Amino acid sequence: MKGLNMKKLLLSTVALTALVAPSLRAGTETYKQVAPPPPPPLYGVGFYGAIDMGANVFQNRGDDKTFSANGPLVSAEDFGDTLTVSPKNDVGFYGGVKLGYVFGTGVVRPTIEGDFFYNGFRGGADFTLRDIDNVVLAQRDATTWINTGAFMANFILRFAPGNQRFQPYAGAGVGIYYAESAGTEVVNPVTGTVPINTGGGQSHADLAWQVVAGSDYFFTPNISAFIEYHYLDYTSTQIDTNESRDLGQHLVGAGVRFFFH
Repeated sequence: MKGLNMKKLLLSTVALTALVAPSLRAGTETYKQVAPPPPPPLYGVGFYGAIDMGANVFQNRGDDKTFSANGPLVSAEDFGDTLTVSPKNDVGFYGGVKLGYVFGTGVVRPTIEGDFFYNGFRGGADFTLRDIDNVVLAQRDATTWINTGAFMANFILRFAPGNQRFQPYAGAGVGIYYAESAGTEVVNPVTGTVPINTGGGQSHADLAWQVVAGSDYFFTPNISAFIEYHYLDYTSTQIDTNESRDLGQHLVGAGVRFFFH
């Protein structure tokens, strides 16, 4: 009898163990290692190249100047006559390429940039000769097209707040320029005749400096569109004159920038 009870107890223990074991396994949690989220993308870092173009909206070629009979441009026989010279400041065109590098990935990012562009604009002046009674005696329009190339090295501070897609920037640069006149054409505005056409011009190379400001908007971390303003100054250090002949210009344009990272 005692052996029978022991067998029943053993069977009961085995059965209870069989029931409890799955329950214990079911209550055990399995932990899996979750990968950390990827870092946010970095917009506009490292090396880049760009193309841009725009308008030379104004160049400060000076105000109107009036010469009297005692001046250097009017002969003594024209006593009482005056000659007014009105420089032309017509809109021009510019376009070029940029190569640069953005340092760091913070909110403020120093940048160095090579800025190389063609800059063409119309020069010349309108001449008006009047007598002592202010009657117009003669008029002539002298026009020339100036072709220039600028080769600038810029230092820029870029700002990348928030999600970095919108990045304003500002900076300045120095370099050299080469300018060549395509020739001068003198037109009689009344008859339309061209009494003078030089058919060729002179060239000049000198120092240049500029101030730059603009903003990028990024479509992807590697591609952005930008708008940009330049105040560009062509100096005249190689010309011996009693007054400054620097040419200040205002350029406004847009372009596309490509980053390689």
